[in-house]
Amino acid sequence: MTLALAVELAYWQETIIKLVLAFVAVLIPAGGTVYLYLFKMVSFMQSRLGPMEAGPYGSLQLLAEVGKSAQKEDIFPEKADRFVFGAAPYVVLMSTFLLVLVIPFGPDALFADFDTGVFLALAVSSISVIGILMAGWASASKYSLLGGLRAAGQLIAYELPLVLAVVGVVIQAGTLSLQGIVSAQIDGAIFGWGALGNPFILTQILGFLIFLIAVQAELTQVPFDMPIAESELVSGYMTEYSGFRFLMFFIAEFATANIFAFLGAVLFLGGWSVPPFIPELFGIDPYSNVFNFIGPLVMGAKMLLLTFIIYWVRFTYPRFREDQLQTFAWKYLIPLALINISVTGLLKVVF
Repeated sequence: MTLALAVELAYWQETIIKLVLAFVAVLIPAGGTVYLYLFKMVSFMQSRLGPMEAGPYGSLQLLAEVGKSAQKEDIFPEKADRFVFGAAPYVVLMSTFLLVLVIPFGPDALFADFDTGVFLALAVSSISVIGILMAGWASASKYSLLGGLRAAGQLIAYELPLVLAVVGVVIQAGTLSLQGIVSAQIDGAIFGWGALGNPFILTQILGFLIFLIAVQAELTQVPFDMPIAESELVSGYMTEYSGFRFLMFFIAEFATANIFAFLGAVLFLGGWSVPPFIPELFGIDPYSNVFNFIGPLVMGAKMLLLTFIIYWVRFTYPRFREDQLQTFAWKYLIPLALINISVTGLLKVVF
């Protein structure tokens, strides 16, 4: 993250600060949304209270769960490939931490500014597939292997509409830079009216819906949870994991949901910016340094909105069959995404 400090920091000092901030950006939102949505919102939807014993109103329940998992025995199946089995959760979690590096939280509040940030984000998000396949194969369990193969087929199928949904945004913004995409939404106008800028959710609503559906599938959450279907595969590729390694898969799933929500906020909701008329009311430049402090709060609010939708869908709809899941991606989402790209390109040329 670019640091505007009175003292100049050495490279190693700046790197340590970035690492600490990356952990904060990944773990704190993950813990907050697990408590807010997984423990409480879902409980209210099902007419129950949820955790109430650990801390005030159950607020320390997540720490209790982490402590319980950390104390459990770390078991390796007798016939498992120990190295691959042990490394798989780290590979999955690494994908999440690499993804947060390209997310801008303010004009200068970012870990790294890449001209091809969108390309890098989509590339590193697919690393988790490798970790899931490693877990499924190395567990020496038929349930884990079936779960890993299902996950690989599903993630490959839904990465295509995910990428194609983002292409429409890239065409409209004219850049692969995530910071440039935010700027395009701030400086844009709707039929010549620039008070709201031009948040791409208005012009790329089809791409936004495809993006959210593909993200739901990438997270293997209901209705796309065939890789970990408890009624068939116990817990899929995670069946043989226990203790801290299972906890890492758990953290990776919910942290990745937040990071994808951050990415969706950047691509479709204007990122760290607010509607341009608000800075104008206070006489503030929309790119001023104040947004390095306000921006993370704005991003947090937009992330909570998108993760709410993800969890709402998760606990509302039934699971797809495997054939329905694949048909939905290949016969519906991908053609719709291609239509969105074609229309966006045509309008970009005409206007």
